[in-house]
Amino acid sequence: MSAVRTCPGLYCGRTKLEDGMWSDCGACPRGFRTNSSSYCMPCADEPTLYDWQYLGFMVLLPMVLHWFFIDMVAVGKGKDGVILQHICAFIEVVSGTLAALLVLPPTGSIALEVCSPTALSDWYTLLHNPQPDYKEILYCTQEAVYPLYTIVLLIYAFSLLMTLSVRPWLLAWHSSSPGKKAIYCALYFYPILVLIHTVAAGLIYCSFPYIIIIISMMTSASHFSIKIDQSAPALLISSVTNTRNLIILVGHWLLHAYGIISLTGFRELWYLSLVPAPALFYILTAQFTDPMKIHND
Repeated sequence: MSAVRTCPGLYCGRTKLEDGMWSDCGACPRGFRTNSSSYCMPCADEPTLYDWQYLGFMVLLPMVLHWFFIDMVAVGKGKDGVILQHICAFIEVVSGTLAALLVLPPTGSIALEVCSPTALSDWYTLLHNPQPDYKEILYCTQEAVYPLYTIVLLIYAFSLLMTLSVRPWLLAWHSSSPGKKAIYCALYFYPILVLIHTVAAGLIYCSFPYIIIIISMMTSASHFSIKIDQSAPALLISSVTNTRNLIILVGHWLLHAYGIISLTGFRELWYLSLVPAPALFYILTAQFTDPMKIHND
């Protein structure tokens, strides 16, 4: 064809051939996306702040899971080995993220060239293959949000590879270090994360600020709930004087702040004053919600 006609469907487009003609309607090549005129245009936009925050959230997931399982399997054991593994997990995930950024165009740079999502359907082009005249289906499945979908899979692949390459050497060098089972935990949660991302990437992209805020509140309450003494002074003093408790509390606050900034951008910074609110609310009200006290009344 010498002229481009509008293609059916949301994601079908035409590419320009070497002889100057245009191809039939179909899926755009990788790194391209169709525009309103059915041209397949290269993805050359800069990621928005929200795009980077989304990628940051997807990177935080394996990092927090690493730290959680390291801490869980090392309860009551040496602190030095646990700290080393925490640092090692951080390096593994960060190096995996950098590797994924470097291999994607522009190659060798941590910058990205993207097609920013404009609708939830952009993540699920498989569900929008048109059927002109109710005859044959025109398959136009493509990565319309290039590379926000595949980069997460690359990050997880590189991070898992770093875990399997670096962590055993650390444990072999520091033989007294606890938490060897944390490596096996990674072999389970990485495939689970990949499966969740494969199915629900678009839903996560649209809702991750709310997910962060809700989870940070729930885990903060869970952290306080395991304390034996649920009085307000005891909870407050243990949060300040115990180093581990203080680190966990500050970590929850940082996650809560990240969720608020992801939700509002940097336009409503006064919302950050609410970051300590969930912890303070629990500390002040825990003594009134003791199950035994309610049962006795």
